[in-house]
Amino acid sequence: MTIPSHIIDMLHKVRARFQIEPIQERMLPSDAEFTTLRPVRKASVSSVEKYWNRLQETASPMDQNALADPLTMADPDVFSANIENFIGTVKMPVGVIGPLRINGLNAHGDFHVPMATTEAALVASYARGAYASTKSGGISTALLYEGVIRTPAFVFDDLLNAGMFVEWVVNEIEPLKAAAESTTQHGKLVSVEPVVDNNIVFLICRYTTGDAAGQNMVTIATNALCENIAARCPITMKAWYIEGNFSGDKKASFLGLVTGRGRKVSASVTLTAEVVEKTLGTSVQAMLDYGQVANLGSHLSGQLGAQAHFANGLAALYIATGQDAACVAESAIGITRMEPRGDDLFCSVTMPNILVGSVGGGTSLPSQSAGLNILGLKGAGKGSALAEVAAATCLCGEISIVAAIAAGHFTRAHENLARHR
Repeated sequence: MTIPSHIIDMLHKVRARFQIEPIQERMLPSDAEFTTLRPVRKASVSSVEKYWNRLQETASPMDQNALADPLTMADPDVFSANIENFIGTVKMPVGVIGPLRINGLNAHGDFHVPMATTEAALVASYARGAYASTKSGGISTALLYEGVIRTPAFVFDDLLNAGMFVEWVVNEIEPLKAAAESTTQHGKLVSVEPVVDNNIVFLICRYTTGDAAGQNMVTIATNALCENIAARCPITMKAWYIEGNFSGDKKASFLGLVTGRGRKVSASVTLTAEVVEKTLGTSVQAMLDYGQVANLGSHLSGQLGAQAHFANGLAALYIATGQDAACVAESAIGITRMEPRGDDLFCSVTMPNILVGSVGGGTSLPSQSAGLNILGLKGAGKGSALAEVAAATCLCGEISIVAAIAAGHFTRAHENLARHR
């Protein structure tokens, strides 16, 4: 087999750049003494100062002032429930779009949506989509399904024992449900679905979580369920694990796309031809033509679903409202559709994995609480409406980016709003 010449050239460059002996010395184990950081939950002025004293070799007083600013340091303990080894807060630019009119089962009215991002042009793009949607009468939204899942795994000697275990679980659902729900006031175990792979059994434990995103809630509840199984099940098991990496937690998965994990929401709007032309600067047919190509690209590249950039809108909204930003990894899958409706354009998104909460997590932190207050969706009874707002916001982004690329404005917009700002 002949090695391609470009690979040989690359290897020659690597060899010329690095000298073996200095690299070997630099990579030898070091036995120099050091003091490791141990997790500290309780934040105080003195604990923050202690950490900054440690960082003096690399960080300047200006860095300390930027993160440990006076407003943050007025009450460091307010952050203790959300972080360890606290040294300050990060300030991100927050923009707002709207009013975004939503005609939903849970979200109904005109919303101003806060979006935290460092990507210039993003807020402008979503604002344009929101304006076009509102001019066309608003976005219809519906929460179709909800259920946050945790998937513990149980290991047995053989397939026979795995099968006997499943039979036992099926007959013991009620006491297992009671054990899980004893850990939470708001979580409800709605189903347990066994998946057998020879001697290993995964239990898909699905919960409703009230107005919370519910990641920690379902973990604690499922742990109680598993301990109840371990204590009472007569089938000998070799091991059990609280999560078998089957649930799709913070990962895009086919399971999430098909069955959902979190809140499944559909959002749609019919844009009038006049709005498409005057507000978006293109035509219905041009958007349909590009949408067809983009849909093909989604399939050929193996995307889970078919959409343009859900992650942009979700990340900005999640950060602004105190959601777990890592959940964007699983929340940002779904389907965008654009179809003709006479002379007009029907646009929709269906998102099966929206993980948001109006209570719990980071929603009580000062800046994030302010973001939810701007929406009018902080506190109990608002979680489902927040999920519908998230889907509607993503639809605005899909409309705007498809219009921009169809019209040939995408690059120019980023040059004007980002590079040449």
